[in-house]
Amino acid sequence: MSEHPENSDFFRKVLSHCSTAVTVITAPGAADGDGPVGMTVGSFLSVSLDPPLVAFLPATSSSTWPRIRDAGKFCANVLTQDQMDLCTRFTRPVADRFAGVGYRMSDNGSPILDDCLAFVDCDIEAVHPAGDHVFVVGRVRELALEKESEPLLFFQGRYRALLPLGEG
Repeated sequence: MSEHPENSDFFRKVLSHCSTAVTVITAPGAADGDGPVGMTVGSFLSVSLDPPLVAFLPATSSSTWPRIRDAGKFCANVLTQDQMDLCTRFTRPVADRFAGVGYRMSDNGSPILDDCLAFVDCDIEAVHPAGDHVFVVGRVRELALEKESEPLLFFQGRYRALLPLGEG
């Protein structure tokens, strides 16, 4: 069954079948002493190997995105399946999303969340309009696998854990 892509409910339903790793994008606060900022995103992807580029897509309505944009850099923290609490914390409007959250600063100055699966630290290379989102391209400065674990996934409108084939 096919439908016209302007049917946003059907568009969302079809694309919900593309799973994505859940990522928290972090950045340093403003120079005026604000603390660091962060937001959960469901669209983080590899763009280029040479040069090393990645991207994420924040909504234009986001109140956090302008602070990340103004920082000029970000760190993508890939969450493990055991970090649903961080996913929720960085999704909801909370006065201080970092209160009680362990992190260290990258060499580039962005927060790396404790116990994340991996991090990718970047400078913002380009920002392109993309409908009700913006396509943010980051030039990778540093990256690492932080631990052996399974990623937290978003699939069909729900958070999921990954199971190897033949299990579960």
